[in-house]
Amino acid sequence: MAAKRPKRDTRVADQEEPGRGHVTDIQRARMIAAIIDAVSERGRASATVAHVVSRSGVSRRTFYDVFNDFEDCFLAALEHSISSVSEYVLGAYDPAETWQTRIRAGMIAVLEFLEDEPAMGRLCIVETLGAGPKVDERRQQVLDALIAKVDQGRSQAKAPAALTGECLVGGVLSVLYTRLIAHDRGKADERRGSLLELTGSLMSMIVLPYLGPAVAQKESSRAAPQPQTRTRAPSGDPLRDLQMRLTYRTVRVLMSIAVSPGASNRDIGMAAGIDDQGQISKLLSRMERLGLVHNSGAGQVSGAANAWALTAKGVEVQQLVDAGTSAGQLS
Repeated sequence: MAAKRPKRDTRVADQEEPGRGHVTDIQRARMIAAIIDAVSERGRASATVAHVVSRSGVSRRTFYDVFNDFEDCFLAALEHSISSVSEYVLGAYDPAETWQTRIRAGMIAVLEFLEDEPAMGRLCIVETLGAGPKVDERRQQVLDALIAKVDQGRSQAKAPAALTGECLVGGVLSVLYTRLIAHDRGKADERRGSLLELTGSLMSMIVLPYLGPAVAQKESSRAAPQPQTRTRAPSGDPLRDLQMRLTYRTVRVLMSIAVSPGASNRDIGMAAGIDDQGQISKLLSRMERLGLVHNSGAGQVSGAANAWALTAKGVEVQQLVDAGTSAGQLS
C-alpha cells in the first residue's frame, strides 16, 4: 500500500497569493463532486484517485495538496452529502409538531433527497458500508442521531423493546439499500423514482411498535406525497462546464478584468502579478476561446491596445469565485 502523502498547509500560500484561497475551495468542490460521481458509477472499491483527478480537471498534485488520500476525499464527500440531506430534513422538520408528524416529514424529506440526489444518496447508504474505520465512525454517529429521533416515540408507547429504534432505523435503511441497488441493476419495478411511494409502508413500520396497529394501518393507507419543487443551488461541481484547470492566476486575471474592464494585456498582467507578457497573452487567448473574456480593442483601430472585458459566462465564474462560492456548493 502506498504511503500517505502529507497534506500541504495551504494557509501561507493563500496569504501570499490573493485569490488562491478561492481557487482551493473551488478545486476542493470539483474533487468532491467528482468522487461522488465516480463512486456512484463504479462503486467505492473500484473508484480511484485517478478517476477523481480526471473528472475534476485538477492535477494529481492538487489532489494531494487538498486531501491526504482517497479516504480523506471520500470523507469530505460524505460530509457534503450529510449536510445536503440535513438541509432537506431541517426544512421539513417542525419540532413543535407531534412525534408522528415530525417523523413523517423527515421520512418524506429523505426520500425526496434520494430522488433528487441519487449519487449522494447512494454514497451515504450503499458505499459507506465497509469503507473503513473513519467512515464507519461517522456513519454510526448519523445512525445514533436517527435512532434517538425515532425512539422519541417511546414516550407514547406502553412498553416497546429496548432496541426498537435501532431495529426500525436498520430496517428502513435496508429497504432503501435494496431499492438503490435494484435501480442500478435495471429492475423497472423497483426504480428509484418510486421511492416516495414507500412513505406509507415505512411510516407504518415505524409507528407500529409505538402507537399500535390502528395508527400503523392509517399510515399505510395514506396517499403517497407528491414531489416538491425545490429552488436551491445545484449540487456538485460549480464549474463543471469550464473545461479548464482553474488556477490562482486565472482567478486573478478574472478579478483584474472585473475591476478594470477595458484594461490592456499589460495592465491586467501587472494587476494579476504576471510579469511575462507572453504568459498573460496566452492565458487571455485561452480564456477568450473558453468564452470567459472578449477583446473589444484589437482590430478596432490600427495599433490600438487590447481592451478586455468579461463575458456573461466570465462574470458568472468571477462572481462565484469572488463570493468564495456558496456553502451549499462547497461544504
